[in-house]
Amino acid sequence: MPQFMRAIDTWLLVLAASGLAAGALCRVLGYPQAAQAFWMAGVAPVMLALSVSIVKALMSRQPGVDVLAWLAIALAVALGELPTAAIIALMVAGGRALERYAQHRAEREMTALLRHAPRAATRFEAGEWRQVEPDSIVSGDRLLVRAGDVVPVDGSLAEQAQLDESSLSGESRILVRSPGEFVRSGAVNAGAPFEMMAAAAAGDSTFAGIVRMVREAQRQRSPSVRLADRYALAFVFVSLLVSVGSWLLTGDPMRALGVLVVATPCPLILAVPVAIVSGISRCAKRGVLVKGGGALERLGAATILFFDKTGTLTGGSARLVAIESAPGVSTETVLRLAASLSQASGHVASAAVTVAARERGVQLARPSHVRERAGAGVAGDVDGRLVTIGSFDYVSRAAAPAPWSTEFLRRIAYEGAAAVFVAADGVMIGAIQLADEIRLETPRTLRMMRQEGIRKLVMLTGDRSDVAQTLGTILGVTDVRAEQTPADKLAAISAARKEGIVVMVGDGVNDAPALAAADVGVAMGSRGAAASSEAADIVLLVDRLDRIVDAMRVARRSRRIALQSVSAGMGLSVVAMGVAAAGYLPPMWGAILQEAIDVIVILNALRVLVIAPPARPRLSPADAAGLFASHAALEPLMAQIRGLADTLPTLPRSAIAGALEKVHASLARDLLPHERRDDTEIYPRLSGLIGGDDPLATMSTTHREIFRVTAMLEKMIADIPPEGPDPERLRDFQRLLYGLDAIVRLHCVQENELFHTLTETA
Repeated sequence: MPQFMRAIDTWLLVLAASGLAAGALCRVLGYPQAAQAFWMAGVAPVMLALSVSIVKALMSRQPGVDVLAWLAIALAVALGELPTAAIIALMVAGGRALERYAQHRAEREMTALLRHAPRAATRFEAGEWRQVEPDSIVSGDRLLVRAGDVVPVDGSLAEQAQLDESSLSGESRILVRSPGEFVRSGAVNAGAPFEMMAAAAAGDSTFAGIVRMVREAQRQRSPSVRLADRYALAFVFVSLLVSVGSWLLTGDPMRALGVLVVATPCPLILAVPVAIVSGISRCAKRGVLVKGGGALERLGAATILFFDKTGTLTGGSARLVAIESAPGVSTETVLRLAASLSQASGHVASAAVTVAARERGVQLARPSHVRERAGAGVAGDVDGRLVTIGSFDYVSRAAAPAPWSTEFLRRIAYEGAAAVFVAADGVMIGAIQLADEIRLETPRTLRMMRQEGIRKLVMLTGDRSDVAQTLGTILGVTDVRAEQTPADKLAAISAARKEGIVVMVGDGVNDAPALAAADVGVAMGSRGAAASSEAADIVLLVDRLDRIVDAMRVARRSRRIALQSVSAGMGLSVVAMGVAAAGYLPPMWGAILQEAIDVIVILNALRVLVIAPPARPRLSPADAAGLFASHAALEPLMAQIRGLADTLPTLPRSAIAGALEKVHASLARDLLPHERRDDTEIYPRLSGLIGGDDPLATMSTTHREIFRVTAMLEKMIADIPPEGPDPERLRDFQRLLYGLDAIVRLHCVQENELFHTLTETA
């Protein structure tokens, strides 16, 4: 249907332009009757289309703003002003075509992924692979995705895979996913066949949710578009009063025609939807799916921002730190049972456990009878045992707390870490400590949010208060609210809406009520949380939090350009109406003037499609990966520094010097060359990408501090007496090692954030 309507509008424009041009040529050549016929041939189809639009508008009880253009054309024809009627017809046809073009641009960006609908799946049944319908897949099914096939449902990988996720994220490059990682339906297998474990049914998976969201977005109309319709209807009545009044006062019908010609409210009824639809298109190009113009407008006016923690402010790709097991239970058993059950869950902690098990070569079993409580935990059968994993409170309901769990809870509280507790057959058998690292783009995103006028940043999380407060302090958010249930999040957002327009950003199923309650719900949809994505108004299809800043900037620019277009266009139309009513603007010239106003206004609204700032040079993904890898290579050294600082007081005095010399040798071999290379090779390249005289001066200062501390350590080691250092000197060594560890870790995090910011992602 949209293609048919687009074709109709294109033909109307062609007929109106051809009729006007042919009539003008015949008039110049001295064939007035032929000119009249051509002009009428161009006008008639537009009149018919306007009549249909007016009838449809009246039937749906929407403002029939096309009536003014219809009256202008009809009066021009009645008065024998066919050239004027032809120009008005061209103006109307051109406006419809431009609006349809803007709508097509947005629909093209949003519906490109619909071509990748999975039509079949391969499931392991009765000892063989069988072709099945995607709708028949359930959580826990073992699936095979062949080369070139579309991933049918969300799930976790059993082996490495090369995926083309461009239809979902807009990033046109092949991504290598590791065993255990979460994969979304709609991605295309760009490599060898691979196996995966289904974590959701087809109807609950990412692709199905996005299809529903796109269709919903195409049905919605922006509040300002509806408001513009109401203002346009009022403008119609005012225009008719001025037109009829000038006719009655002067007795000159040409003045009435002149007023009607310049009074068409195209700037009002076209500029707003064109700008808003163009903004939606611009967002889609950046991997941000906006479901309707209303969401885009509200985002542009937002002042309060709520964030979920896990998977939103943090990367959601937690890493395994340690495994605690009950007496008589091996750590491998704890990991195997937890990871086997985690395969059927889409939670970020479950994905981390599965990835860790795959990396350690643990053979996983297929879970069955899986039951998940959003944000709390998962239960199911693994090898005939009833396994429960999740938060301490959730697992405690299925198994009595073990003696070791109290000390374990205290330790992770000090470290601000998270944990997945594991129970089997009613007995708590272990816990897995996880570290969910802050997203590299999170600090920058929060800084840019403040620059965009967000005055309140609130973190909502179901985590313990100590974990949440630690992260909130690091990020500098306005408020931290921990141990929040979905009902608590809902209440917090409802209360905040009294203070301003509220945006909620989340990624989990338990965030769905809060996303629906906020003025603008933004879902991190890249991980396949279908419930939260469908409850949200905006979905980030790219796994980058800073895309919400891009969307906010587009929203504000769309609103600003729409207001500019309306103000300028309507102001000029009102002035032209006054001139026409006074008899100084003939209908012909009025039609030409109004045509120029409409074209300028609509083209100005289309500026939203243009990226405002010029593109800057960026790091290639390959270069960025190399820089990240160089930091990952330093992890063993940093662990060595921290480990020695922890164990130094327990070492024999005679062995301390040797241990310190070993660490210093590692620093001289691995750390110092790395930092010197950064200063001499990497930083000059990055400075060119950032701009300015010396943008990385403070980072270079950190290098100098690392060099200073390392040199100090070398001198202190040389002064150790043969019997070893005394207690006071030992404390000095500990302080130096802890300080060096903190400086190097902080510096690596800062550099990683910089690399991430400068990496190509468009």
